[in-house]
Amino acid sequence: MQNLNLFNQENQIKDIIQNLRDELKEHNRLYYELDAPSITDAEYDAMFKQLKELEAQYPQFAYDDSPTQQVGAGISEKFSKHTHKYRLYSIDNSNNFDELDKWYQRVLKESGQEHVSVTCELKIDGLAVALSYKKGQLQIGATRGDGAIGENITQNIKTVSGIPHTLPQNIDIEVRGEVYMPISSFEKLNEQNRKKGEKEFANPRNSAAGSLRQLDSNITKSRDLHFFAYAAIMDGTDAPKTHYETMQLLQKLGFQTNECHAPDALKSVKKAISHWEHTRFELDYATDGVVVKVNDLSLQQELGFTARAPKWATAFKFPPEEAWTRINEIEINVGRTGAVTPVAIMQPVSLGGSIVKRASLHNFDEIKKLGVNIGSEVLIKKAAEIIPKVIKAKEKNEDFYKAPEFCPSCNTPLIKPEGEVNLYCPNQFGCPSQLQAKLEYFASKEAMDIDGVGPAIIEQLLSKNMIKDAADLYTLEQDDFMQLELVKEKSASNLYNAIQDSKKQPLNKFLTALGIRLIGKEIADILSQNYSSIDELKSATTENLAQIDGIGEKIAASIVNFFTEPKNIEIIEKFKQHGINPTAAKIEKKSDAFFGKTFVVTGTLSSMGRTEAQNEIKLRSGKSTSSVTKNTDFLVMGDSPGSKYQKALDLGVIILDEGQFLELLNYPQKIKDYVRGS
Repeated sequence: MQNLNLFNQENQIKDIIQNLRDELKEHNRLYYELDAPSITDAEYDAMFKQLKELEAQYPQFAYDDSPTQQVGAGISEKFSKHTHKYRLYSIDNSNNFDELDKWYQRVLKESGQEHVSVTCELKIDGLAVALSYKKGQLQIGATRGDGAIGENITQNIKTVSGIPHTLPQNIDIEVRGEVYMPISSFEKLNEQNRKKGEKEFANPRNSAAGSLRQLDSNITKSRDLHFFAYAAIMDGTDAPKTHYETMQLLQKLGFQTNECHAPDALKSVKKAISHWEHTRFELDYATDGVVVKVNDLSLQQELGFTARAPKWATAFKFPPEEAWTRINEIEINVGRTGAVTPVAIMQPVSLGGSIVKRASLHNFDEIKKLGVNIGSEVLIKKAAEIIPKVIKAKEKNEDFYKAPEFCPSCNTPLIKPEGEVNLYCPNQFGCPSQLQAKLEYFASKEAMDIDGVGPAIIEQLLSKNMIKDAADLYTLEQDDFMQLELVKEKSASNLYNAIQDSKKQPLNKFLTALGIRLIGKEIADILSQNYSSIDELKSATTENLAQIDGIGEKIAASIVNFFTEPKNIEIIEKFKQHGINPTAAKIEKKSDAFFGKTFVVTGTLSSMGRTEAQNEIKLRSGKSTSSVTKNTDFLVMGDSPGSKYQKALDLGVIILDEGQFLELLNYPQKIKDYVRGS
């Protein structure tokens, strides 16, 4: 019985870890790919910290694809890819001086020194980029992406203020920094958008990221973007020996740098942090912390990196901002999944230099816990200018705001599934709010990418009964769009052409657009690699799906449930009638040399990305998994391999370095030379 209880407990922990991973991956996608975060930095950091602690406590559930092991997120397909010569990393956080002290003690322990000089500068809330110069000429400007591969945005980079095209010295150097939008320019841009009836940006960081990732560089040029340099990489005897010297060199080369605190003891750095915590709101740019770095560059290299972050740096995050205000109204929103979310409409209040009017109440259990209603005085908090949340009421109201019994959009009785905290509208095919949200998602950039078909157009199409589902978009003619308000002939032509062009989207984009529960871009990519068409996926069983690395039972069940719903099948058939039935090419195997062998790829490979390495294994009939077990035959180890290296040693798994792995790819018949114990 004790073993059974332990088994059940471990399964619960595994589910908690997987749920945290799924949530963090979705928030990474919203933040890095769509520039549309839905939670605060503080909330994200808390989830990230919880996941990291659980993975450390239960290493059997620690996988390479966890957000704790990855940098940034995916890249847009609209830009060409750029493989970074030097990998870019994220940075770990310290949320108080105790955590900062612990970081410093780890630095001392790993360096074997009694004192290490550190320096610090403000953490700019912008978009990280890398600039490559050859003989003083700007060659490439790229986003960080996933750290190994970013987006080539050179034309847009050249329009950013503070980025020189030619350096005063004839040198090869890679400069790293943040592209940001001044707060004054951000407020001006949103004011212009309000007047035009266009979407407002959530915060300066998102406005900078969205502006820099425009296909038209003229739009980028008009957005008043600026650049702060914070690092550089160069070879040769003349290269700086410290971070502080690097910042001085960057200034001489014409780059704008943030004020860098002269290298000193940690005590001095803490004084600088305390100063900036209170004076940062006087600045015309957003910052949510201070980056503390080991000053000596050779010591930085000695300390090295984890899978996602340098060990020689930490970001001290300022406490989330808070303010008191009053709830004037509670708005009930219904999303594309049917989830019903309460949102507080508040007396406008200034918070961190911006005016806040809305705050998330998350769910009705939270409302009951907080004891809030219309008229309640509440404390709200936020970080990095993102939509805040209500954290407590001045006086807990026993007469709290009650959850509605019926959907505010379609009047269907609401349900609360077992184990869920949210209320849901079960009318998934007849609820106007759900349909509106589903169509917006279908047309969005990460799905079918139908340019111009936004909320206003969709709302009109629905209100005029011109469409009832996403497949109906493909029945529309150019003249149909002319019936909509503010749509002229040219716009109608563009909308029609954009819809027709979307028929060419590949299977993974179409799978994303269908909005299957738990299926985002990443899972859609995995499915398209394993199934060649919708029909093939439709026939898959829960058991078959769950065996695919990265899917699991929960997602498998969601896929099967989707295809057992007759209405979904009906809509898919309609798509087919309009010429939308994308397929994915089956992988043509190079050989069966790796048949029956299981590989795990960990760390950073210099010759290829991890996904490419996994595909090469599959091309030779091998199996690639994400965790090391007793069934693993080979661990392919790159730089910064993490805990999987030790686990492989403990289990006696054969460990291949990158050179050996490449040799096996070129001469797969040599796999027989590798046996356990050899």
